[in-house]
This record gives sequence, C-alpha cells and structure tokens, in this order.
Amino acid sequence: MFYKMLRPMAAAAIVLSAITLGGCMTATPYQPYIPEGGPGTHGGYSEQQLAPDRFIVRFHGNEMASRERVEGYLLYRAAEVTLQHGYDWFVPVTRHTEHDVQTYVQPDPFYSPWYGYPYWRPYWGYYRGGYGWNYWDPWMGGPFWYGGANVQTVEAFEATAEITTHKGPVPTSQPSAIDARAVMAKLGPTIELPKPR
Repeated sequence: MFYKMLRPMAAAAIVLSAITLGGCMTATPYQPYIPEGGPGTHGGYSEQQLAPDRFIVRFHGNEMASRERVEGYLLYRAAEVTLQHGYDWFVPVTRHTEHDVQTYVQPDPFYSPWYGYPYWRPYWGYYRGGYGWNYWDPWMGGPFWYGGANVQTVEAFEATAEITTHKGPVPTSQPSAIDARAVMAKLGPTIELPKPR
C-alpha cells in the first residue's frame, strides 16, 4: 500500500523537477555576447567595425533561441549600431566574385520573414550535435538545410551580416536601404532584455 502511494508522488516530483529545470533555461535575450559557461544565459550580439561606416554584426543564439529570434535580434542590432555611430540607414553588403553578378532575392519557400526587408539576408551558422558548426551563404545556393541539415536537428543558430551605414534620408532609389529608426520602432516591442538579477 505504502509503495502505491509513493509512485504518484515520485511521478509528481519528476514532473515538477522537469518544469523547474526547463524554467531555468531561456532563449538568448538581447544582450552583449556571453560565452557558454559565462554568467547568465549564453549568446548575444557582437560587432566588428571594419571602417568608419562599415560593420560586421553577429547574433549568437543558444539552444532555446529560434531562428526567427536570432535573425530579428541581428537586424535590431544592425539598426542600433547604425544609430549609435551617428548614421540613419544601412545597407546589407553582399560579396561578389571578381566580375559583377546581379543578385535577385528569391524567397525561400520554407522560411521568409525578413521582417519586411527582402534584402536582409544574413549569413548563417548552425550547430548540429555530432556534426559541429556549419555555415551558409544566403546569396549562394538553396536554403541552409539543402545540404542535408534538417532544421529539427539544429541545436543553435548564429547569424552574421556585413552592413554599410549612411547619413540622411533613406534613398528611394536604393531598394536594399534599411531605415534604422523604422527597424527599432518595428522590432523594439519584441525585444526581450535580460532579466535583472
């Protein structure tokens, strides 16, 4: 009789433990990059200034951060970096081979939020257990799982974009130009900051 009573209690304790442990694990918030094993939730943004008006921006998500979150936070960081350095709008840079190649953005049939900016195509890194990190260039080839990566097996995402920043009104003649203030206003309500300790 006593053992019959213990079974439901043990099951409840296991469920409660799983909920408690799961509650401790959160998706990477919008924060400066924290390495794995560092204080707080690992992942976050970083950037490298290549020239006064040129930057490489990255956002590294942990195992709980979705691809959409990583891409949105990268776009938000690109806008924030633009404004922090006294610029108004930015353009994602695409790399070309020695001869000029016209690039046409074709929507990925399985994924295409881009937050309303069709030229916003970051470079992706994705981690799969047992395989390590793989990288994908959005301007070349099919979607990043095209080479055999199934999105369900991806454990973490990292996105990178190179941008050039500019001052003044956003030119209507340049379709890839992105208004930094408009991005921050649009995505700001969706940005989750780290919880205070």
